[in-house]
Amino acid sequence: MPDLTRGRRLGILAICCTSLLMVALDTTIVNVALPAIQHDLHASVSGLQWTIDAYVLTLASLLMLSGSTGDRLGRLRVFRVGLILFTVGSLACGLAPGLGWLVGFRVVQAVGGSMLNPVALGIITNTITDPRERAQAIGLWGGVAGIAMSLGPIVGGALVGSVGWRAVFWVNVPVGLLALVLTTLYIPESRAERPRRPDAVGQVLVILLLASLTYGIIEGPTAGWGSAVIATCFVVAVVSLVALIAWEQRRDDPLLELRFFRSVPFSGANLIGVFAFSAMSGFLFLNALYLQDVREFSALKSGLCLLPMALLVLVGAPISGRIVATWGPRWPMACAGIGMLAFGLMFVRVTATTSMPYLLTCYGMFGAGFSLVNAPITNSAVSGMPRAQAGVAAAVASTSRQVGAALGVAVIGSVVTSGVHGSLRVGFVQAAHVGWWILAGCALAVSVLGILTTGRWANGTAEQVAVDLRPEERRIPASTS
Repeated sequence: MPDLTRGRRLGILAICCTSLLMVALDTTIVNVALPAIQHDLHASVSGLQWTIDAYVLTLASLLMLSGSTGDRLGRLRVFRVGLILFTVGSLACGLAPGLGWLVGFRVVQAVGGSMLNPVALGIITNTITDPRERAQAIGLWGGVAGIAMSLGPIVGGALVGSVGWRAVFWVNVPVGLLALVLTTLYIPESRAERPRRPDAVGQVLVILLLASLTYGIIEGPTAGWGSAVIATCFVVAVVSLVALIAWEQRRDDPLLELRFFRSVPFSGANLIGVFAFSAMSGFLFLNALYLQDVREFSALKSGLCLLPMALLVLVGAPISGRIVATWGPRWPMACAGIGMLAFGLMFVRVTATTSMPYLLTCYGMFGAGFSLVNAPITNSAVSGMPRAQAGVAAAVASTSRQVGAALGVAVIGSVVTSGVHGSLRVGFVQAAHVGWWILAGCALAVSVLGILTTGRWANGTAEQVAVDLRPEERRIPASTS
């Protein structure tokens, strides 16, 4: 890739962050529209879960394939295809005549989205070569993800309240078209020096694993946890996991590079991503039902209630990126878990008549914690890794987030749904207690893992993995701690 001016590099970073903003925003903007979708399309609670999880599950299934495809065929080419699919899928979602159509079009959206995030991060890591500038760029990248997820409910509430739920999808169309034009004008093509071969078997096994596990969790309360269908789903998930590990160990160019997980920071970052985004997605799903079905707030008022969370993420995410660039990822991860843990413990006390100041304080506490987590996750995942495999490493890290988001909605939503007897308005608050306790447990795991998987020894394992993978290649320098 030719040397680029600082202005050109910043422009490329802005374009890549715009794509992340769209994809991440779409994982949360729909939550506030769920009651309106439920009423308009006559959807069940499990149908609402699928509206969310069809998107994040497809993302999780295809991110690794898209990352390696971008490294192989050209990151610019794959990035443009992703923008086109995401934009067309968004338009179709806004025109969906029924729930089944909406879920299907969400899959199209996610196929395009899977080609954006890991490929864009691969573009960033190969465009910005100065270690400090790259660390700052990755910090900004991670911060944008958190900001987008926090702004989603507010933007969604405003759109649903003024235009209707279909507008939460249509808003992506002009942004996607603009990003497509700017991408064509300013982003140069790049690819890995040694392309990785496709792994069709590994891809099928990943899809089987995630789809069967998620289906079993979401449909368990309705079909019965001991039913043959649900039991079969869990058996398929276990068999797929075992087969995936066995298959990937035999390949020279695996879809899932298992050697990455010998890096303690990489493994820790992925586990933290699962727990943090499980907490985030579970919170947004339950909170939308609580505010609109229990408290009977409008979509706009529900979105505005989350303003303290969004503001603290806006402030905290860039700060987290600077802290990571200067001192490393340990303390941002630890403090992120503490903030979200405090939220979970506080929200266990929430009732159908809890005062607004208490709710706003809870939301602010969650935002303060979550704002710190994205930058250190992203930085730990790519630190020390060969640049030629930046797309693959970034894709695994992005996959962990989406797996967490899917499991958060599936697990917390299903556990709470199982405890509701009668209407949501009557039984939701009591049934939701176990959901808030699960969220608190996820937050505690974030802090503990953040401390245990960072530091001098952990960074040494990351450097060793990079040497084992490609000793002759330049590596992305590991973070300090």
